[in-house]
Amino acid sequence: MSAKRLLALLSAVITALALALLLPAASAGAATCAAPWNPSTAYTGGATVSYGGHNWNAKWWTQNEAPSTAGSGVWSDQGACGGTGPTPTPTSGSCDYPAWVAGRTYATGSIVRYTNGGLYRATHDNPGYDPVISTWYWEPHTCGPTPTGTPTTTPNPGGFPVSQAQFNQMFPNRNAFYTYQGLLDALGAYPGFANTGSDTVRRQEAAAFLANVSHETGGLVYVVEQNTANYPHYCDTSQPYGCPAGQAAYYGRGPIQLSWNFNYKAAGDALGIDLLHNPNLVQTDPAVAWKTALWYWNTQTGPGTMTPHNAMVNGYGFGETIRSINGSLECNGGNPAQVQSRIDAYQNFTRILGTVPGSNLGC
Repeated sequence: MSAKRLLALLSAVITALALALLLPAASAGAATCAAPWNPSTAYTGGATVSYGGHNWNAKWWTQNEAPSTAGSGVWSDQGACGGTGPTPTPTSGSCDYPAWVAGRTYATGSIVRYTNGGLYRATHDNPGYDPVISTWYWEPHTCGPTPTGTPTTTPNPGGFPVSQAQFNQMFPNRNAFYTYQGLLDALGAYPGFANTGSDTVRRQEAAAFLANVSHETGGLVYVVEQNTANYPHYCDTSQPYGCPAGQAAYYGRGPIQLSWNFNYKAAGDALGIDLLHNPNLVQTDPAVAWKTALWYWNTQTGPGTMTPHNAMVNGYGFGETIRSINGSLECNGGNPAQVQSRIDAYQNFTRILGTVPGSNLGC
């Protein structure tokens, strides 16, 4: 072997040894690897993961797109990493979910953080519907405290299928007296209301009740009957208990415009409230007002043959609720415009609740 070739070989060996000695030092100085990329986790812009020995930074929302400089370009290569960082691999129990974006398509199972800080899981594919309005497409998701320590949202009390946001959407111009909380407070009086049967039936009954209420009050605008000339006419003096609050004290009040002394007596007895002597409670206490409407809905047949509650849970349709509330004046061709007004409200409310109106809408 010539001297020149021997020197070249020695030089190569020395270089290789130097690299072998330097590489561990270089690895020791590399950035700590972030939590490994997880294909089932949704990442928001700014999120960092490790993949293939490199750290990657998400430029915008992504899910199931492996980090790479190719593809959509969502990932930015942050360079080689070594070791394992303290951040655990994201799991289904993690609270680190992307912010909900209106109009973005979400597949069933997607989990987002809404503007109120709560987490919601898509129960059906949807084109970016609002989680607190379109509750058929979304359900509250619980994974423990959020990173800031704020608990996630929980479903509506008692499973009531109408959220506050939906209620506000149904009644954008309502009187401040008709509070959502007042309605929730009244639900305990009739626990079967909007809580019987399938999810579809529960939503349909809630929509039917609120549609009739909307019609009776001009969209929850009127708390009391507007025609004061009628006030003295609602005292049935043939009743043994008479009209202790005054002859003109039993005019229409509340969501279904409770009227007549005998109705105040019957509703009060059923609810454990002395409405015969204190009819004004129906226009001063929101929960009492809602309770009187639920009393009628769940126990009275009116001019119909069944209660509105039974009509909805037993499949007779929305039309029978109209008959039970004001059928003697509106049904059988009596006032088709009023019937259609109720139907229009019902169809609108079922859309808001993400369900179908069903059949037998008219009377």
